[in-house]
Amino acid sequence: MRFLPVSLTALLVELADLDETLALFASLDADPVEGIEDMVPAARTLMIRFRPELLTAERLAGEIATRDLSARIPPSDELVEIPVRYDGEDLGDVAQLTGLSVEDVIRRHTGSTFTVAFCGFAPGFGYLVGGDPALHVPRRQSPRTKIPAGSVALAGAFSGVYPQASPGGWQIIGTTPEKMWDLSRDPPALFQPGYRVRFFDLEKSSVPVSAAAIKTPDAGSTECTAEALTLKVLTAPMAALFQDLGRFGQTGQGVSSSGALDRGALKAANRVVGNAIGTPCLEIIPGGFSFESSGRTVVALTGAPCPISISDAAGRTITAEPYQPISLESGDVVTLGHAQRGMRSYLAIRGGFHVKPVLGSASTDTLAVVGPDPVTADTILTVERETSALTSVSLTETPAYELPAPGEVVTLDVIMGPRSDWFTQAGVDSLSDQLWQVTPQSNRVGIRLSGEIALERKGKEELPSEATATGAIQVPHSGQPVLFLADHPLTGGYPVIGTVAEYHLDLAGQIPVNAQIRFRPVTTFADIRPARA
Repeated sequence: MRFLPVSLTALLVELADLDETLALFASLDADPVEGIEDMVPAARTLMIRFRPELLTAERLAGEIATRDLSARIPPSDELVEIPVRYDGEDLGDVAQLTGLSVEDVIRRHTGSTFTVAFCGFAPGFGYLVGGDPALHVPRRQSPRTKIPAGSVALAGAFSGVYPQASPGGWQIIGTTPEKMWDLSRDPPALFQPGYRVRFFDLEKSSVPVSAAAIKTPDAGSTECTAEALTLKVLTAPMAALFQDLGRFGQTGQGVSSSGALDRGALKAANRVVGNAIGTPCLEIIPGGFSFESSGRTVVALTGAPCPISISDAAGRTITAEPYQPISLESGDVVTLGHAQRGMRSYLAIRGGFHVKPVLGSASTDTLAVVGPDPVTADTILTVERETSALTSVSLTETPAYELPAPGEVVTLDVIMGPRSDWFTQAGVDSLSDQLWQVTPQSNRVGIRLSGEIALERKGKEELPSEATATGAIQVPHSGQPVLFLADHPLTGGYPVIGTVAEYHLDLAGQIPVNAQIRFRPVTTFADIRPARA
């Protein structure tokens, strides 16, 4: 058992195999340690997020070191049968890699009973174990940028089904019409940890496929009545997103936290208008976004500072300042100009937006496609009518840090690990010895970086899928890293050389395209040594 640093509030426990991982997960679930906030099991690791004011990494490691890992989790009585058309584009390659015929690959896959070991990567993506060992094949050397929803695939000792279209490197052997993830179901994920799974060949079976799922209700819809206060979005060159402080407690279904990329700015926007700090706001990339108010209200804009102009019904125009309450009257039109610094602004309205939570949060996860719909032109946003929780507006809010502009250098502190030892010393040095350019391919999932010197790994072996944290600097085979932001996949298969310190995550979320990042390690890589209580 090894204890590897992830961040200031998370560690990775590396175990001998999947059985030990699931045994430790079950032990900590049945007899929890005070201060643990979340756990994400993977192939042979368990990532644990904890509250540092209650628990240190060393004491947590000491508690874990005493746990019995010999217990095995009994199989579930639940059996899920999945129809498959074995028409995958990698089916022939899998046959060649295994030395089997295509017919034998299909026969061995349908003849296996799998178990959902854990969920990750995307909502509803179950990692299935227990299949025929002859079907163990490596990931593709070159991952695809888009794999269709319903693709049945193999990688290593796992089988799985992609719940939605997404990038991926698994070997596709077929497709299924079944929906792996459906918010009209309870629970939404068809695969739950512990469930048994069998696949059957649609070409050779008369078993009926389940009826199509009911259309998911519009999570972002608002109920608009004649007397309700509304904002009508007039223009939105880039769709705005509802965000709050995040979606927690759903990792068992493969759902990560998401949430505002600049949490401090979201909290400040709510304080300016007198809302509770976690009230949903609109996260906007400014530059032409405009809306009209149907009545008297107070709004605020924080985060990336952009010009704010207000045109009233009489045609007069005034300007307003960020981080200050802005009073609106019926017919007022607010337009946001381009921000010279930063990347994202946060719009709050007194009382809060009336938006339907999904899995306990109003955050829109762009990778997982969970949460309210994006806000585009002609969207009508309704304001909550309940005002009992409101407080006085705040006149003293200011930005927590100076926001970066394109072309400037931003320094981010990094906790080294958990896989720094997968890189040569030259590779580790290259992380901090050079500047990394923020490329246009960056988004809420992560910041894609480009550097003159690729990060050099010690070998070419594959990393079994393991959990990743927000701020993780993951390094694919190209050696050009990706800095994961709030919408990152829950698990990943490339080594993480380090993780941006939590206190710099808001800053990371505001770095614009064409800025440069300098990583500054504030720790050196070392296993965490358990401390006895």
